Amino acid sequence: MAQAIIMDTKLKVLFENGLNSKGEVIIKTKTFSNVRKEATADQLFQAGQALASLCSLPVVNIERADNFELVNA
Repeated sequence: MAQAIIMDTKLKVLFENGLNSKGEVIIKTKTFSNVRKEATADQLFQAGQALASLCSLPVVNIERADNFELVNA
């Protein structure tokens, strides 16, 4: 049976960065690496909000990105 081992975690904060020529929202993403793998959703959300407060652009979303290695157990 295969097993998933978490390799790393990243925090992504997505900002609204204006509109394109078609009137669609442009999304700008800032990615923060070296995030503790054990961090809870609450902790990451609070960190994302704190980082977003330092930026003048409105926040669209805060995301967690985990990368896993799949191994045969």
